[in-house]
Amino acid sequence: MTALQGLLGPDHVLTGDDAEPYLLDWRGRYRGEALAVACPGSVDEVAGVVAECARLGVPIVPQGGNTGLCGAGTPDGSGTALILSLRRLNAIREIDVENDTITVEAGCVLQAVQDAARAAGRLFALSLAAEGSCTVGGNLATNAGGTQVLRYGNARDLTLGLEVVTPQGERWDGLRGLRKDNSGYSLRDLYIGSEGTLGIITAATFKLFPLPVAQSTALIALPSLEAAVALLARARAGFGPALTGFEVMAADVLGQVFTVFPEQRLPFAGEGAGAAWHALLEVSDSESAAHAQARFESVLGNALAAGNALDVVIAHSDAQSQALWHLRESIPLAEARLGKSIKHDVSLPASRIADFVRDTNALLQARYPGVRNVVFGHLGDGNLHYNVARAPGQSEAALLALQPEVYRLVHDSVHAHAGSISAEHGVGQLKRDELPRYKGAVELALMKRIKAALDPQGIMNPGKVLQS
Repeated sequence: MTALQGLLGPDHVLTGDDAEPYLLDWRGRYRGEALAVACPGSVDEVAGVVAECARLGVPIVPQGGNTGLCGAGTPDGSGTALILSLRRLNAIREIDVENDTITVEAGCVLQAVQDAARAAGRLFALSLAAEGSCTVGGNLATNAGGTQVLRYGNARDLTLGLEVVTPQGERWDGLRGLRKDNSGYSLRDLYIGSEGTLGIITAATFKLFPLPVAQSTALIALPSLEAAVALLARARAGFGPALTGFEVMAADVLGQVFTVFPEQRLPFAGEGAGAAWHALLEVSDSESAAHAQARFESVLGNALAAGNALDVVIAHSDAQSQALWHLRESIPLAEARLGKSIKHDVSLPASRIADFVRDTNALLQARYPGVRNVVFGHLGDGNLHYNVARAPGQSEAALLALQPEVYRLVHDSVHAHAGSISAEHGVGQLKRDELPRYKGAVELALMKRIKAALDPQGIMNPGKVLQS
């Protein structure tokens, strides 16, 4: 502890009550203990802290904005680990407009990166509900997705280069703003999505894009999830790469939003108000608002005529567009207000999504009558947030006691439909013990060899992703 205080200053080594906020995960599911919380302010300080931990064999739990959903940033209960918070590494180092890149430190809040890019006349395309508090280091650690993956890809697709501190306290400077670099193994891709188990990402160089000239948003009432999948195919054909977002929400999910936030409401009357599903589409246009609106009306008009949609509301102003997106963004907040649920972050081929939801809903109702299926997500990239909430009269504790059984049922169904049990939230400690059931022996062995090669002491975020 004295060595850390000498390196960082006593104000940046937290213990006791000062450390408490770092010990509990955002969902309130995991609480751990730690020797202390180290808050370095530079990459050299990060390297110094890691080198000292390596010398002493002290485990390290990297933490960004502490908004993760799988417990990857929370220590275990032993109290033997050091939490390494990257929040003070929050500088925007460079914006290269001509190269369309931005280089930022890992503790930058995602929204601050978006704002800096916009001020330079560019778009940073990663966008998700926690963007006002999550940090880009955490986004990279879980290969975050969000609402624009359909057009721009996950965090990995948006990243050109990284700066990483290895488990030995060495600094790898891979901050290259190159679109093409085939000069060896792609170390960048190893660290992205590794949830702090291979090293500590301290900075990244990201791709930027031109700001769209116009964006159009529409909310579509749908008769079924099958209709949503058909509409997605029609939208892809009609809009091409201009289609930046395609979200889907079950009617009862929006019902939760209206229960918690009664000032919000659906902009439909008649048949559209009673639709079983709703989709939220966004198109980014490089020509003009009039061009975007004309394309929207043509494609969605054809969808109505074909029976893929019951009703359509197109936003005609930024305020109307924000109101439609606010419906989608309010879903996690409404869920949190209504109590804990059993959450799943899964991905499936678009062609299998409707079958998966139908089959899994039926399996859950047969085994646990009355539980509520809370289904929404990024249909455009096959990512569903398939959550299970309490049945009427069921206590929160009674539901959570079923979590291992529900995970097994849902994840087995995901696997049977050729999907993945983790789309964008990561594995952490939540899904660690589930992974061997769905990963092949060779794949798991390769992952363990990589871990052993890069972190032979096993000090980087132990107990996360892989079983010991």
